[in-house]
Amino acid sequence: MVLGVSGAAVLALATLAVKRLIDRATSPPDDDEDVKAKQKSLEESWQELSLTQTAPKPQLRLRREKLEEPLLSPVETGTAQEPVEVVPSSQTLPPEPKTHLCLTLQEKLLAYYRDRVSASEARENLGKRLSEDICAELQNCLKKYSKLPFGSAFLSGDLCDGLAGGGNLEVNFMLPLVLEPDLWAPIPGEQTVVNDPRIWMIKRMGLEYFLRGSSPWDRFIVGGYLSSNAIADALQKVLEASVNWPAIGGVLECVVRPVVAPKELRLEVRHEQIRLDITLCPMTEVGDKTLLAASFEQLVENFWQQSFYAMEVSKLKDLDTRDSGVRRCCLHLLKAAFEKHPGWRKLTSSHLIDVLLHLSETESDWSEAALAVRFQQALEELLRYLEEGSLPCYFDSRINLLGHLSLEEIDETGFMLYAALAEPDLWDGLGL
Repeated sequence: MVLGVSGAAVLALATLAVKRLIDRATSPPDDDEDVKAKQKSLEESWQELSLTQTAPKPQLRLRREKLEEPLLSPVETGTAQEPVEVVPSSQTLPPEPKTHLCLTLQEKLLAYYRDRVSASEARENLGKRLSEDICAELQNCLKKYSKLPFGSAFLSGDLCDGLAGGGNLEVNFMLPLVLEPDLWAPIPGEQTVVNDPRIWMIKRMGLEYFLRGSSPWDRFIVGGYLSSNAIADALQKVLEASVNWPAIGGVLECVVRPVVAPKELRLEVRHEQIRLDITLCPMTEVGDKTLLAASFEQLVENFWQQSFYAMEVSKLKDLDTRDSGVRRCCLHLLKAAFEKHPGWRKLTSSHLIDVLLHLSETESDWSEAALAVRFQQALEELLRYLEEGSLPCYFDSRINLLGHLSLEEIDETGFMLYAALAEPDLWDGLGL
């Protein structure tokens, strides 16, 4: 065993003390003075031993600090020491500089469309199947309610036309009214009090020969005309009070609830994988024209609004098929941008499609390489239409598609769109 300095001292003193005790025991008794001297010497030996044991030990921290001191002390100078530039050796490779990706608007639009806008085929199929099931359940409920004898309902809208986006899937339930041609006569908008070619009225005919009650729709006559508002109100009451939506949702493994709001016939559907926005549309056909129950408030409640949606979508698809264009991709991106701004939602897919159709009359290149240019052009054209307060319908230039908006709504939308286009980076201006 290796002893330290203090250990050796302790051992020596202990040995000395033991030796003195042995000598005292074996030696003859001395006089009192010798005994006292020896006792004093022994006490001093034990005191030395005690002092040796209680001597402070060097602290570990101080020793560590000593070890951590550099072997060579820095040279002190009278002035502040300048930092020494370290030159890397030839064997050390310098770190590669970080590259910042500066994507163009074209690249951003294509990436955004691929990752966040276009709906996957699985989502579309699930949305269609769920919509068909809900529509069938609603049809069965309406058959039990004889006051609304709609014909066979069918689906329409973005989901059914390949225009579904990455957000909520939008679909329309078309509820056709089967009107007796001898009892009902459609009146063009030019001949009505509003003098609007898009607004129609449906007049009840032959009351002197066919008394009221001859048609199941006679209960919705107001002032001699078929009232779209009265039909919408009756349908809304059925949706809220006569349909067991929790039971339907339980069977279909989703949550279905009607939207309680005036002038809106909508259902919200929540599934674990998708969200559906369903709009119910009472409609009737007059020749090749489709008339919908007016979706906006008018002074007269007997109006029916002509819809060009089917013609617009068909034309857009036809143009893309002819030149392998990206009009529908551009429409997806425009809709995604408008969904970011609540103030722009007054403008529907129909407005945006008509802007693209008008732009197709003057621009022939709709290839993927021209997507960014056409996207920005479409926004600029829409701003011009807002400034003029008029967006002519592509299929009937007499119809102003902005006619249902107030001047304040047009100004607000135009101002926000102008501010977005004025940004140095259009992508940031749109908030995408």
